[in-house]
Amino acid sequence: MDTSTKAASDLRAPHSRALANFLCMLSMLVWALGLPAADLLIGPVPALPLTAARMVMAALCLLPLWWWMEGPQALRAAHWGKGVLVGGGGIGIGAFMLVLGQGRTNMVTVAVISAAMPVVGIAIEVALDGRKITLALVLGVLLSLVGGVMALGGAGDGLGMGLGALLCFGSIVLYTLGSRMTVTSFPTLTPLGRTTVTLTGAALATSVAAAANALLGGAGPDWNVLGLKELGALAVFAIGGLAISQVLWIMSIGSLGIAMSSLHINATPFYVMLILFALGGAWDWTQALAAAVVGLGVLIAQGIVPLGRRPAPVASATHDRAQGH
Repeated sequence: MDTSTKAASDLRAPHSRALANFLCMLSMLVWALGLPAADLLIGPVPALPLTAARMVMAALCLLPLWWWMEGPQALRAAHWGKGVLVGGGGIGIGAFMLVLGQGRTNMVTVAVISAAMPVVGIAIEVALDGRKITLALVLGVLLSLVGGVMALGGAGDGLGMGLGALLCFGSIVLYTLGSRMTVTSFPTLTPLGRTTVTLTGAALATSVAAAANALLGGAGPDWNVLGLKELGALAVFAIGGLAISQVLWIMSIGSLGIAMSSLHINATPFYVMLILFALGGAWDWTQALAAAVVGLGVLIAQGIVPLGRRPAPVASATHDRAQGH
């Protein structure tokens, strides 16, 4: 059994699988809440410095937590070189491309392109893990995509295409692959350790790139328009939308696999609507129905809701006839 297959089978009990799905839902909610914060920062802060600042703040949040929860020996035993490769090459570059893409388009485009994550996740598992394409899997993905389209509603009017959309898609591919490698490359680490190693690696790689860019005369932040409001937005974007959401995401991937976990992303507009509703906003039945469609797709793809009754085994029927029953 390869590492990814083992990781994907860590939680087999129904209650554990339910917990993994819940953590994935929570991860998507926290990630989605970071997108408006990014909109506030894109412009005053160029993409590369913003990505580096986000990664550094996330790593500085997780490193003391990991030290406190698992001790210094866990940090000393970690493969930091591999963390730089996986974190910098997958998570870091993916996050940089997402900021670039969102800067050239808008949050709507990011949401639309992100809806393709289940297809990307399944393609990765088919190519690298030998996953079999089943009717349940195809139907689950289709329902997830339909739910994502329903959740966006008329937002397609604000869809931006071209290079920005291409950057967003590239970001999704790299982030999905990097997330899978975060699980498979560090099989002995806990989800907190895996996330911390790769985000610290991403922080180092993007910081070096940002420093080199500054030395070469690249654009820097507009300090005149940056204040406490922007610092708060960076905290939401880095700690909430990256550090916390990534730990939850890696926990769910370790249990469900990247393909099953990515199905949840198309329900994020509903989670955001729930938060707004709790704060006094209006209830949106379209968002609720869209989330139900996505949820049904998740249940079917994971085999929790079977597509039909299984026929009785042939051997058993033959045995019954032989016994005269």
